[in-house]
Amino acid sequence: MTDPIMPGAEPWSHSGGSNGVLVLHGFTGNPHSMRTLAEAIADAGYSVELPLLAGHGTSVEDMMPTRFEDWSGDAEAHFQALAARCDRVAVVGLSMGGALTCWLAERHPHLAGIVLVNPLVHAPDQEFRDGIAALLDSGTEVFDAIGSDIAKEGVAEVSYPGTPLAAVLSLFAGVDEIESRLSEIHCPTLLFSSREDHVVDPLSGDIFERDVSGPVERIFLDRSYHVATLDHDAPEIEARTVAFLDGLMGGPGEGS
Repeated sequence: MTDPIMPGAEPWSHSGGSNGVLVLHGFTGNPHSMRTLAEAIADAGYSVELPLLAGHGTSVEDMMPTRFEDWSGDAEAHFQALAARCDRVAVVGLSMGGALTCWLAERHPHLAGIVLVNPLVHAPDQEFRDGIAALLDSGTEVFDAIGSDIAKEGVAEVSYPGTPLAAVLSLFAGVDEIESRLSEIHCPTLLFSSREDHVVDPLSGDIFERDVSGPVERIFLDRSYHVATLDHDAPEIEARTVAFLDGLMGGPGEGS
């Protein structure tokens, strides 16, 4: 049994044109961080799915037993459902959602394209992971929160007040596999990278840009931290994402 969904963390869906966009949130976050971007895409006429990933958006206790397989399984299921009713599909992701976006692109070469906002594609080194494992061995299951890394004053992300450590290690293992297969991504990518990010090392963006096989347009954000979709540069992210999607798919398609 799970706890009730936190206000603002609800999944969101929009039925628009025949071209669709899957939008994926980050680790310990939920659709709140991506809702405005998803709505901007929907306003442009696209069909949009913004799911709530397993263990997220309710309580840290609900997330503690979940693992990378749960989140990637959710991403795959929602991608398949959207692909079944749309002619073309693109995927947009923030942080872990960016990792899951890459995971999908590595497995579905027919993706129209992807948009990444500060994606995690290079996990911390073994020494850092050993530190987490030591905390778990000592009985510490939840550590400090990582949410709301936002430069804009007065803006807060709806996210968990703590970080479940076993789930973190599972995420890092999943990211290791994603990084090893980046060369299998051939679709066009729009990559947003905050120059100052206190959650994901910008090195992830460098590695992505270096290793993928498809074309990458990289936009550096000078005024936003990690959760850039809620930060100063959010309007630019929204406008550039819609323009990128229009260029990929020629617009939202019929029925919009």
